[in-house]
Amino acid sequence: MDRQQLIEQIKTKRSFLCVGLDTDLKKVPQHLLDGPDPIFTFNKAIIDPTAPYCVAYKPNLAFYEAFGVKGLMAFEKTVNYLKKYYPNHFIVADAKRGDIGNTSAMYARTFFGEYDVDSLTVAPYMGEDSVTPFLGYEGKWVILLALTSNKGSHDFQLTTDPEGMPLYEKVMRKAQQWGTEENLMFVVGATQGKMFEDIRRIAPRHFLLVPGVGAQGGSLEEVCKYGMNDDCGLLVNSSRGIIYASDGEDYAEVAGEKAKELKEQMDVLLKGHNL
Repeated sequence: MDRQQLIEQIKTKRSFLCVGLDTDLKKVPQHLLDGPDPIFTFNKAIIDPTAPYCVAYKPNLAFYEAFGVKGLMAFEKTVNYLKKYYPNHFIVADAKRGDIGNTSAMYARTFFGEYDVDSLTVAPYMGEDSVTPFLGYEGKWVILLALTSNKGSHDFQLTTDPEGMPLYEKVMRKAQQWGTEENLMFVVGATQGKMFEDIRRIAPRHFLLVPGVGAQGGSLEEVCKYGMNDDCGLLVNSSRGIIYASDGEDYAEVAGEKAKELKEQMDVLLKGHNL
């Protein structure tokens, strides 16, 4: 999916919601565990009622790799299901890969060649040759970790060089020499609030993947006030607040309701930005 197609989906659906498929078998309704593939069964049940209200899905690889081959098969089945029945939804593989060049090339081949997802989260710590192999695939996106929501983000991301530039800003500025707004996004945690002003000063047109709304305490209104641009420029992710909103028999229905609530809030915010 290219940039213009993503923007059109946001404007058509009046939503910039990304649903995180962090499928934890300790949290899914326990009756699903009796089936042959509880991860995929849960994902499918979540996808169908939430698809009208979101533009993207983000399976987190850790929740699939933890179950070995069976987990990876469930991930692949989830991706294939989305591609077959919801081809206009943007798929983010949240795997946070990044290694020396030849290793990154194999990771890129895995996710963009074998699984054929739209985008992959990438860790930038090892620099240019660890990132550029992912940028060589037409129509695919690198989503680079920039300023995250976790407590430990302060350990490195906000440290400054002698000129006073924070490390996250250095990463973002350098990365824009490798990729463009057509194939490069940045991860910025929703809990960063007013710092989205600085993010937009550094990268005014790039899309931002924004986790941390809902269970982690980030404010959707604040993210949009400081982070939305003329193309929206945001994919706001909600995981636990949607997929685990109920642990009863009605879990899929409630997930759809929660996604609809967020979509309706996003519609209002888009209108407020003349979109």
